[in-house]
Amino acid sequence: MDLDMAQVRAFVRTAEELHFGRAAGTLALSQQALSKRIARLESLLGTALFQRGGNGVRLTDAGRLFLPPARQAMAAADAAVAAVAGTDRPLRVDVWGHLYAPMRTLAQVAGRAGELVLGHGRDLPSVTAALLRGDIDAAFGRAHPPLPAGLSHRLIRLEPVDAVLSADHPLAAETGLRPDQLRDSVLWAPGALDRLDFLHRFADRFGIRQTATSVNLGLAHFLAEVAQEPRRFSLLPADVPRPEVPGLRSVPLVDPTPLYAWSLLRRTGNGHPGLNGLAAACAEEAGRSRWLEYDPAHDWLPEPPASGPGPGPGPE
Repeated sequence: MDLDMAQVRAFVRTAEELHFGRAAGTLALSQQALSKRIARLESLLGTALFQRGGNGVRLTDAGRLFLPPARQAMAAADAAVAAVAGTDRPLRVDVWGHLYAPMRTLAQVAGRAGELVLGHGRDLPSVTAALLRGDIDAAFGRAHPPLPAGLSHRLIRLEPVDAVLSADHPLAAETGLRPDQLRDSVLWAPGALDRLDFLHRFADRFGIRQTATSVNLGLAHFLAEVAQEPRRFSLLPADVPRPEVPGLRSVPLVDPTPLYAWSLLRRTGNGHPGLNGLAAACAEEAGRSRWLEYDPAHDWLPEPPASGPGPGPGPE
C-alpha cells in the first residue's frame, strides 16, 4: 500500500485541529479539497478515521491508532526533503514562557548556532502544535509532561528560583527563605494556576494554600502588583532581568532551592543541520556556565531528571 503524503498531512492537521476549516487554512487548501484528500485516504485504508456529527469532529478508534505513525511518516518525509533542499535555510526557533525571558538564554548561544529565525509562540500548546505542523524546527522553554507523540526534549538549563515579595512582607528582611516559610502568604500568579505548571506544582509541594491570579500584562506590571500587597509573593528565575519596581524585594529560596528547567524541543525526524549546532552550542555553554548543576539533597525539581542532568543530551 503506497500512502500519499499529501493525504497523510491532511489527516494529521485535521486530527490536531479537530476542525476541517481550521485544518484547511493551515494547509492553504479549500475545505472541500481537504475533505477529498481525507476521503481518499479513508478509502485506501478501508476504514473511517473521523466521526463527523453535530458535536464536531472526533477521531475514530482507527484514527487514534493511525495518528502516531502518520506523524512519524510526515516527519520522515519532511526530513528527507530537508536533507537535499532545506539545508541552507535558517533554523526556525520559537520560545514560550515569555514572562521569564527565555530569549536571554538563547541569546548566549545564538552566535554559535548558525542563522536563527524566531517565531511567535504564546504558550507550550501553541508551540508544540507549530512543531508538529513543521512551521518551526525547535522551541525553547519549560517542557513538562505529557508532550505530544513525535516530540523530544533536551534539558538545557536548571535555573535557581527566587521569591519576589513586597518590601512590607513580614519575611522581606530575610537573606534566604525556605519555600515552606511562605505557606501563609498569597502566591500571586500571572494567569490561571492550572495553566502554570511550575507554580501549580510549587504550591502543591510546599503547602501554599492561598493563591490569586492576575492578567499577564508584562513583568513590570506583574511585579508592581506583587509589591502593592504585603502578603503577596511570586517566583522568578534568579537571572531574569528585573525592572525597577519600588517596594519590591527579591529573596533566594533555600533548603530546597527550586530549579526552573529550560529545555530544547524538536520534532522527531527533523533533519535540519542547524539543530545539532544549536544543541551543541547549548551543551557547551551549559558546561561553561554550570547550567545543569543539580543536587537532590538541596534542590527541588517538579520532574527530577531520570538519569541526572549533565552536559550530555539530558531527557529525550
